[in-house]
Amino acid sequence: MSYALQSLAHAVQRNCHIADARHGAEYSMCVYLMKMREYYRWEKGLGYDAPLAKDQVGAWLMQREQLWESLSEAEFQPIELEGVAYDPFDCDGVNQALLPYRLVYSGGYGRGARPHFFLGELMRRETPGEFAVLVSDRELARDLAAPPAMTGGRTIYMRRESLRRMLWEKLESWRWSRADNALGRALGFYDFEGDLNAALDTMTENELEAVLWHELGEWRAAEQLGEGWNPMLLDLTETPAELMVRAVRDHLADCLSTLPALVAHGREASIHFYAGSLTGMRKEIFPGLLGAYREWAQRGDPESILAISDIGREHWASLALDMLGLHQQLGPQAAEPIARLVRSNYV
Repeated sequence: MSYALQSLAHAVQRNCHIADARHGAEYSMCVYLMKMREYYRWEKGLGYDAPLAKDQVGAWLMQREQLWESLSEAEFQPIELEGVAYDPFDCDGVNQALLPYRLVYSGGYGRGARPHFFLGELMRRETPGEFAVLVSDRELARDLAAPPAMTGGRTIYMRRESLRRMLWEKLESWRWSRADNALGRALGFYDFEGDLNAALDTMTENELEAVLWHELGEWRAAEQLGEGWNPMLLDLTETPAELMVRAVRDHLADCLSTLPALVAHGREASIHFYAGSLTGMRKEIFPGLLGAYREWAQRGDPESILAISDIGREHWASLALDMLGLHQQLGPQAAEPIARLVRSNYV
């Protein structure tokens, strides 16, 4: 890698460290330690099944937390390339400059208004509609959270390495109990015991497509909901209502795109994985979805999933518009009324 690109990767990684300094402590201790262990593997270039020396990981963890403490008040720095300084959230500008280098960059905000940055090798570029899909492979800079996909403007960023690592984390967590549940059934479609890396590669490619379907659903949801959504999220940051609002939109996106696509393409493993990956809030507000999944798992008839998708598509769109109306009336004071509205509209 040239000196210029090394400097670029260093600058992006510094912004990742600053983001982690601000938000790294937001996880539960168990989740935090698991994520830090995998962060260590990534930084040191270790395989998923490579043994980890406890003393070395512990020393690295202390150094990393000291670094974060030193950066807790730091500001994000510009991204410089070929003598031009770009705002760290100017993804279009940075990616235009990176075209000759086959790299992809993203800087944006996720849950809880947490900033995310990454720099990776561009695997492929797709243009399936009025937007671009940039798929990255090996990552040169990343933060602790490393979401597998994000949408910014008219670009969807798909992070293959981050998705692969997330699947590994789920596999490792499931192995503690080896429960007969949706996640276990999804993992059972792949030969993790016989060839870990090949199984991870195959599952990653399958789930990468499912992630894209979700992001396409997010795109369609955004078209329906208009420009008031992000201002509402900012006003609800770090309230219970934020989790509910995000869950409502995720369900709308999946009812619009993900679930019908999984059924249409006969993706049994991905349907199991989808059900096994639902977060607590998403399960709480949409109990009918897991009921439809259980019916599908018992009978193999996709009609239950298609039917709940039809119901959810109308229900969550209507509820989302009602939430936007409350926010338009009450602004930052809408958090509790929105939470009450969602609690009274489980389906």
